[in-house]
Amino acid sequence: MDEITRIGIYGGTFAPIHNGHVNAAKAFMDQMQLHYLFVIPTCLTPEKIRDQGDDAHHRLKMCELAFEGEAGVIVSDMEIERGGISYTVDTLRSLAREDRRLFMLVGTDMALKLDTWRGVDEIFKLCYPTYVRRESDKLLEKQIIEKNTKYLNEYGKICRRIMTPEIELSSTQIRNMVKNGEDISHLVPEKVAQYIKENKLYL
Repeated sequence: MDEITRIGIYGGTFAPIHNGHVNAAKAFMDQMQLHYLFVIPTCLTPEKIRDQGDDAHHRLKMCELAFEGEAGVIVSDMEIERGGISYTVDTLRSLAREDRRLFMLVGTDMALKLDTWRGVDEIFKLCYPTYVRRESDKLLEKQIIEKNTKYLNEYGKICRRIMTPEIELSSTQIRNMVKNGEDISHLVPEKVAQYIKENKLYL
């Protein structure tokens, strides 16, 4: 029997990608024992309205810089090239193969809303969803347990947690800091900070 290739999928707007994203990606690869990780910046998302000045290719380039030299990480432009609203089910379909096992990483907020996503039944069939905590709000634990009970009953799988330190950090916060002239060098990879500065992003 041919060996199954374990592939992770980590999508997001990444505007910009920051250390929280990078740490989560590395923990995801390690804990799910992934052979490859696809980091996929979205074109447009159903959940978020992009800033008028948003440039998907800047976000793609920053992801490439953030994971430069990381073995097994593939930064993909598939959703940007597809154009329009990026639906996860379409991306999973394009990556699914009989010899692959797909894993998907999302944040807690998205983990709690998976059952509202387009093609949710197919999403659970095509991949094993996982989530990472990005906040320290322990009140969400009960909601996660309730959702996982529902997911198990309706789709036969739960959304497993990837263990990382809970970092209170968001891309919105970083954009605001750049706009206010604050230092972000400790919050994003060095090459990303330089790219933001050189291209005068988020001013």
